[in-house]
Formats: sequence, C-alpha cells, structure tokens
Amino acid sequence: MIKRNLLVMGLAVLLSACGFQLRGTGTTELAIKELDLSARNAYGETVVMLRQVMQGSGVNVHAGAPYKLILTDEQETRRSLSYSGAGRSAENELTSVLNFQILSHDNLVLLTDKLQVQKVYMQDGNNLVGSDQQAAEARKEMRRDLVQRMMLRLQLITPTQLEQLQQTAEAKAKAEADALEAAQKAEAQTPRQSPLQVPTE
Repeated sequence: MIKRNLLVMGLAVLLSACGFQLRGTGTTELAIKELDLSARNAYGETVVMLRQVMQGSGVNVHAGAPYKLILTDEQETRRSLSYSGAGRSAENELTSVLNFQILSHDNLVLLTDKLQVQKVYMQDGNNLVGSDQQAAEARKEMRRDLVQRMMLRLQLITPTQLEQLQQTAEAKAKAEADALEAAQKAEAQTPRQSPLQVPTE
C-alpha cells in the first residue's frame, strides 16, 4: 500500500514538473503578461469568458498593451450524422471555428491562426425542448474548449517569439512600402505619350 502511494506521488511530481495539469485545475501561466483583447462581437460569450480566464491567469488585459489579440470571426456549423426511423435527425455534430490574429501595438499582423472544436449531441424528435437543452449544453462545452485551447495556444508564445514576429512584420512592411515608392517614382519618370494626331486632309 505504501509503495503504491509512493508511486502515485512520484508520478504526480513528475507530471507537475513537466507542466501537466488536469483539465479544470490550476491556472495556465502565460509568458505574455499584458495583452489587449477584442472581438467583432465585443460582448460575445467567448470573448467575455476568455477575458475572465486570462485575467485569472495573471494577464493584465487592457487597451494600452503592447500586443493585441483579436477574435476576428467565430462560426458554427451543424450537420446530421444519423437519422431516426421517422426521418428526423437523431444525431447532430456541431463544429465551431474561431479565427484570431495577434497584432503589434502599431497594428502590424504578427500571427493569424484558427481553433476548431466539435461536439455531437442527440436530438429526439419527440422531445424538442430536451434536444434544444442538449444543443445549448454542447455549445457551452465547445465555448469552454475554445477558451482552453486559446489559453494553451497563448501559453506556447513567448515575448522573444513576439519580438521576432514584430521584426519580420516590420521588415515586410518596409519592403512593401519601398516597392510601392519605387513603382510610383518609375511611373512619375515615365514620359507621358501624347495622343496620336490623325492628319487631316
């Protein structure tokens, strides 16, 4: 019994040393300590939940932060997986896709990515209220999963990586600006041809 307890404790120590946490326990430590957060739907449930989780993880979420996380689009689709004998949908799959960007303080796009989660729920044609409740619960779980995956995604990003992305974005923006300026100069230096004069008899 003692050996088994020691083994369990040893595994727990090893897992915690690797940064492993059970779902719903503890907080997700982020290397980014300041972040601005916005969304197309500023009062949507996903962005509200994400802001709460980020603040609970020690992130200072405010408008003057050096980096911005923007939830650019959130879409949900539903498809039927199986049908009941009466021809009504009996099993549905919900898919939610969250597109996001991370921008610099001067609005350069540093990172564009998306997250996707899926849930299956049963729909009873004879119990529409119960089916609607199952669908609503599935959507809540998907929203929690999206927020958790976003936190895990942010956990992988370090300030050093953001600085490198910033330098790359600035170099790209400068190259594009230089190319545009060169094209404008070339156009300005190109002599304008006068329209052809048709000789009159």
